[in-house]
Parts: sequence; C-alpha cells; structure tokens
Amino acid sequence: MTFAWPQLFWLLLIPAALLSAEFARRRRAAGGVHPKIRQAEAGVHNLTFVTTPARRNRARIWLGVGLALCVVALTRPQWGRIEEPVFDQAREILIAIDLSKSMLSQDVRPSRLERAKLLTQSLLEKLTGERVGLVSFAGTAFLQSPLSSDYEILREFLPAMGPDFLPVGGTNYRALIETSLAAFGTGTADRFLIVLSDGEATDDDWQSAAAELKKKGIRIISLGIGTSAGAMIPDGAGAFVKDERGAVVLSKLNSSTLQELASVTGGTYRDASTWLDLANVLKATVEAGQKGKFLEKNTVRLVERFQWPLAFGLWCLLVSFCYEFPVRPRPRNLKLASAASRTPAPARPGVAALFLGGLLLAGLGLPATARAVTDPAAPLAKIVGRLSARDDRSARDWAEFAHETVSWGQRIQDDQKQVPEGPVRDALTAVGLGAKLDPKSADWPKLQQDLEALLQKPEQKKKDQQQQQQNQPQQKQDQQSQDQQKQQQQNRSQQDSQSQGNPQHQKDPQPQPQ
Repeated sequence: MTFAWPQLFWLLLIPAALLSAEFARRRRAAGGVHPKIRQAEAGVHNLTFVTTPARRNRARIWLGVGLALCVVALTRPQWGRIEEPVFDQAREILIAIDLSKSMLSQDVRPSRLERAKLLTQSLLEKLTGERVGLVSFAGTAFLQSPLSSDYEILREFLPAMGPDFLPVGGTNYRALIETSLAAFGTGTADRFLIVLSDGEATDDDWQSAAAELKKKGIRIISLGIGTSAGAMIPDGAGAFVKDERGAVVLSKLNSSTLQELASVTGGTYRDASTWLDLANVLKATVEAGQKGKFLEKNTVRLVERFQWPLAFGLWCLLVSFCYEFPVRPRPRNLKLASAASRTPAPARPGVAALFLGGLLLAGLGLPATARAVTDPAAPLAKIVGRLSARDDRSARDWAEFAHETVSWGQRIQDDQKQVPEGPVRDALTAVGLGAKLDPKSADWPKLQQDLEALLQKPEQKKKDQQQQQQNQPQQKQDQQSQDQQKQQQQNRSQQDSQSQGNPQHQKDPQPQPQ
C-alpha cells in the first residue's frame, strides 16, 4: 500500500488532541462526583434517577476515530495495479457525409444516407485511439465535430443528420475540401479524409483545392454509395423530386468524380453499393502509403482506495452524532403526581429516599432571583441535605422542613415575588408524612394552611386582602348591632326579674279586724 499525499498524516494530530482532551475531561468529571447527591436525567414526561455517570461524561471515541479515518482518506491510499493503453501518436480521420437530397434515393437499402451512417458506425466500433472528426456537406460544408478521441459525440450526431441539416442544397466539393483543410491539425500523423457520397457534383472547380490536400499529406478514401441504374429522389411528401420541366429526377452514382478525388491525393476508391469493411479499407490505404508513427503501449498505475476509509469515517461520525453529543432539550413542563399518589408508606425506606432525592433536586434548582446576597434558601437547602443523608426521618424532621419552607416562602412573598410551586408541593407531602408518623408532634393543619397560602399568586392574595378590608366596616357594624341586641336582651331580663320580685313582698297581708 502506498499513499499519494503522505504529508497529510500530520492532520492526525487533530483527532489525537481531541481524544486527549476528552479523556482529560472525563477524569475531571469523575473526580467531581458527589456520592450523596442523586443524579437524574430528564425524559419526555418524567425524571429518571441514575446510578452511573451521565452520558455526557463519556469520551467521544467515535468522533476521534471518524476524523482519523477521514484524514487517512485524504492521503489517498492506493493498492492494486491496473494496465491502461496509451497512444503515443494517433491518426487523424475526418469523415465527410453527403447530405444532399439525392442521398435519400433508395437504390441502396435502406437509403444512400442510411447506408453512409451504418458504415460510419461500423468504422467507429473498430477504431482504437485515432482522432476522428465529422463534416456534413451539401451546397455548403460545416464542421460538425472537431477531431477528438471521444467517439460518443459522433454517435450522438449521426441519427439526426439529414438533408434539412444544412441551409443550401446541392453538392459542393470545393466547400468540403476547404472545411477539411481547416479541420486537420499541423502534426506529422497520418491524415485521412473519408468521403461518403453518390458523386453527383454541382460544380467542377474543386480540382485546385484538391491539390492543396496532397501538399499537406491528406489522402482521400472515396466511398461511392448508389447504383449505376439509379433511383428517384423522394421529396418527403409521398412524391418525387421533379426538374423545371416537371419530369421526375433520376439520381445515379457518379463514380468518376469520387475516383478523381482519390487519385489526386494518393488515396483509394471503393464502391459501397454492397457492404464493405471500411476499417480494412483504411488499413490497406495506410499500408499502401507512408505508415504513421502510431504506437500503442500499456502503462501500469495504482488503484485509488480512498473510498473505503472515507465510508467508514463517515459512518463513525454519524454514530458519534447520534450517541455522543448531548441533546439540547426544549423547555417543557413536567407534571408531578398529586400528593396522595406520591405519598410513600413509612415501611418503605427506598421510596422515601427517592422522594428525598426529588426534594434535593427541587432545592438545588431554585431560581437565581430567590438567591440574594444572604441566600435565604441556604437554611432550607441545609435541612434537605441533612435529611437526605439520613436513613430514617421522624415527624419532627418533617415538621422542621415544613416550618422552614413556610419561612422561605414568606420571605419571597414579602419581596412581591411568586413562590416556586415545586418546593411547596414537596413540603405539603412532608406534612402528610409527618401527620401519619405522629399527629401530635406539630400543628399539621396550621402548617398545611400556611403552605397552601404560599401557592396563591401575589395578585390573588392582594385582591383577597382588599376584599377583606372592604368587608371590615360591614363586619364592625354587624358586631355593634349584635352587641346592642345582647345589651337589650340583658336589660329585658333584669326588668323581668324585678317584676317577678314585687308580688312576693305582698304575700304577707295585714290582719283584718273582726
């Protein structure tokens, strides 16, 4: 195995430094664990207490491994060998197809133009490395595809070629020769112009231009497509092409023009009315003339294998993203159960310990506004810490916790702030536990009433006070009227007592004389 860019291995220092930092962070987190503080993870609907360190303390090993594999992929590992053919000097072949309307004649099946396309495709299938171009010509000529080793471009052009491809009709060989001279390069490779036509020319001034082809070493291979008997030319509308006298035009193969083109340049002529192997014709033409320096050799190169470490590296990064990065939780309200459903039995110390863990979390999670310079929540947090460290709690402990919660809440209400609901609910649960353990150890109803008062909002409490102040005059009047009624009743009772006492004094009558 070799690496194309081994200098990039220095980038492995990045994941190495990252892993070192992760292990150092994990050691610091393990050293700061408090065994008496319960840890919990927030779920979708509740809190789950855990006995092992949180997942955020785990080292991100998958992240480091993924980055290291990506660095290895950047160095381009290579193993295995593959042979590729390289052509030292390619021949240049320019194919010229006649697109005049006479090429639509069907004396050669399926038509002259379709036979030219088939011969071109068969030649492209047997060429290996030659530079091939395509010229279309009729009344004018156009370089359809420059010389290139990409044969797929030519295969895409061939099906769409037709007489309507060029704006001017007829067969102008001079325009073909001039376009071909401009298309060939200036190298020393063998150059060939393959002309596929029926030989019918509309002018005869191409001889001077053909001599220029010979000077540049360009040989013409002429392929005559058609028959001496000829055929009529379809006009595309179901009829045939007619001349100015109204007679149907009969198109025949004119091989003399094509033979003269080939002889002037030292090329060759073949009759393509029947099928022929154009590759063999080209080979014979090369052997008859100067053989080009066309060499083919195989080179060996190493196969790129960066895909494997890159794929595994991306997979490790995906695993790291799913399991090693903490989820950023969204704010949500976790509804706690009612006091009755959360009240554990005294005989189950495990449930009581779980409840104390919730009290501790609530005490440590007080809002920052409730912690002044004197820290009014410190006594409450101290009591919670002391109770969580003990295995058994008495009724007095629950009463002390409830009393301190009432004091803490009243201090917050004095500052015209809302008391957090969680600690107060926990204190109400503590009141229920203490009342079950010893109903006479504290005034539990009074504590419950004070805690429920803390749950009232400041606006509601202020409204109740205003309502009470408005009712005081009426209550005072009612009290005065009741006092007056009581006074009147007492006066009436005294009068009745006096009226009943006077007849008693008259019971002793004076003696009457006899």
